[in-house]
Amino acid sequence: MAKVISRREIAPQTVLLELEAPRIAFKRRPGQFVILKQDERGERIPLTIAKSDATKGTITVIFQMVGAGTRGLGTVPVGGEILDTVGPLGRPTDIQHVGTVVSVGGGIGTAVAYPIASAMKAAGNKVIGIVGARTRELVILEEEMRSVSDELLITTDDGSYARKGFVTDVLREVIARGEKIDEVLAIGPVPMMRAVCAVTREAGIKTVVSLNPIMIDGTGMCGGCRVEIGGQTKFACVDGPEFDGHQVNWDVLDLRLSAYKDHEHDACRLYSTENH
Repeated sequence: MAKVISRREIAPQTVLLELEAPRIAFKRRPGQFVILKQDERGERIPLTIAKSDATKGTITVIFQMVGAGTRGLGTVPVGGEILDTVGPLGRPTDIQHVGTVVSVGGGIGTAVAYPIASAMKAAGNKVIGIVGARTRELVILEEEMRSVSDELLITTDDGSYARKGFVTDVLREVIARGEKIDEVLAIGPVPMMRAVCAVTREAGIKTVVSLNPIMIDGTGMCGGCRVEIGGQTKFACVDGPEFDGHQVNWDVLDLRLSAYKDHEHDACRLYSTENH
């Protein structure tokens, strides 16, 4: 079990949990994730580790309360316990000194982008951060991203904060400045990552994306998280979660992510009925 050390809402329906997990905190590397299960009835939820503190023995996860599982997980109070915490899982990000890195975080994906951007900065890279959200209130980890970025650019879809537009608009402008960009890291909703890859493919820039398909055991046994990369089947839990964005079959990924939409809606309705 993992005890909840702290809990706070950092945006509407967006929760930050700090969990007591000393072994995971000691071994975790940027890009890796954990799978949490709230209780015996709960589902297994994969969440990237946004931060860890080996001295305190804690890890931090950030998630939106959208489905029945995450809505339940978000209600665990400080001092409460989460039944299962498995990790660290997945392959760590390949952190190297490459030159200039653009880290693009969309919505809750910024929670994944932040630890990677931090590690890239620590490795001596110039980091240009781009953070996007639908509205101002949904922008998360702005100060944290600013602290590890040489330049931070923020967009909101509705123009309620910073620049109105999409992360791809800003990315195109950064590329057009003529500065050599050695790598782009994009984490966020699938349509956003797909759009980023379309921009970088035209410019011939290496692009890495972090995929979060349907996942169950997290060890490569169930095959639920399979994705198609360069025409080959890969498992996001053990071969990823990061892949070459230009090799991802986005159409197949979209189909897999939507396969259980009706079941997810039914679970949410049942959760609301039982908890109100």
